[in-house]
Amino acid sequence: MSLVPEIATLSQFGTVLVVDDSHVQREHALALCLRLGAVAVEGVPDGHAALARVSQGPAPGLLIVDLEMPGMDGVQLLDALARCSVRVPIVVASQRGAALIDSVLQVGRANGLQVLAGLEKPLRAAELDAALQAHPQPLPAARHDAGAGDPTDAAMLQEALRRGDIEVAYQPKVDMRSGQVSGVEALARWRHPQNGQIAPDRFIALAEREGLIHALTASVADQAMARLATWKQSGFRLSLAINLSPCLLQDPGLLDELHSQLRRHGLVPADVILEITESSLVEASALGMLARLRLQGFGLSLDDYGTGFSSLQQLTRIPFTELKIDRIFVHDAHRSRNLRTVLESALGMAQRLGLSTVAEGIETVEDWQLLQELGCDLGQGYLLARPMGGGALTTWLLEHQTRLQEHGPTAAQAPHH
Repeated sequence: MSLVPEIATLSQFGTVLVVDDSHVQREHALALCLRLGAVAVEGVPDGHAALARVSQGPAPGLLIVDLEMPGMDGVQLLDALARCSVRVPIVVASQRGAALIDSVLQVGRANGLQVLAGLEKPLRAAELDAALQAHPQPLPAARHDAGAGDPTDAAMLQEALRRGDIEVAYQPKVDMRSGQVSGVEALARWRHPQNGQIAPDRFIALAEREGLIHALTASVADQAMARLATWKQSGFRLSLAINLSPCLLQDPGLLDELHSQLRRHGLVPADVILEITESSLVEASALGMLARLRLQGFGLSLDDYGTGFSSLQQLTRIPFTELKIDRIFVHDAHRSRNLRTVLESALGMAQRLGLSTVAEGIETVEDWQLLQELGCDLGQGYLLARPMGGGALTTWLLEHQTRLQEHGPTAAQAPHH
């Protein structure tokens, strides 16, 4: 096939592999990819052939997968790719409607696959181009991450805490009306000298399991509060969000320790928002500690809303000040009727309860604009800024202020990592 590309959207993806049992649909998709600038295109008729192709020779840069195929269908193929830890960007396609496509999209992403978009067939150039434009840089097919396989034990983490190897990255939370930065979330980061970057979900789970979560949280909180004090002295009016493990809610000394850290850095409880994941709110003693924290003036945020259980019950039992909506309901909500409905419902409920709302995982201007339209208060995500060190964020804050002065609130929508 030799066509002059109309647009170069696919040029950075290398070879595109189309998986579709229909010869007509497959050839249509191949021609479409060439029109969008694909360097090379290949087609296979089913999931088995796709698995064989992916496992042999250089991996393709993008997979376009039909869901309805004999033998191994698209859902089975995605499951097999996840089990084989394949990290190739994927677009799923089907004639079965948006609801089914959305469901497959969420399952694929939950299994760790890079599912970029779900489109209805027949594929159209404008829709495929728009979906890929929202993900302009394909993620690497593989990377060395100590969280993926290298052994990580309690002794290593204890030594890292002793040496001060656990650092803090900060991600800004931006007011969706004014564009002003209202706060930052503190995130623990561990770069091991030999094993490289260790995934937070690995070492945080390890810390909880091995009784090191108290030391880890104390280290993160101390570093973050020191940095917040510096920012406040420089004139930045920010709040600090710190993730609180459910294990710590059972510690009767938690409140006194937080007060001690605040005094050491010249801060007050109102400067800090404690983020508690939805699934952690099960013990009566945890509910009592949360009530005490709120009485003392700390902000309380229900984190990852929608991914746990008994959400409505928790909202009536605990004096939360903020509802943080998980990224799975935010990303691509402008394309999905189902996601938009859930998002709109959560925001409306929070507003009626008088809670501040934060949307995580904002990656596209379209998601930002939808959240603005629905009345979300604060936004957080890669569209605005990736997590970064304290010094880098100071520079970012100054640059962001300049952008707001020059361009107004719309400057917040422009990616500036």
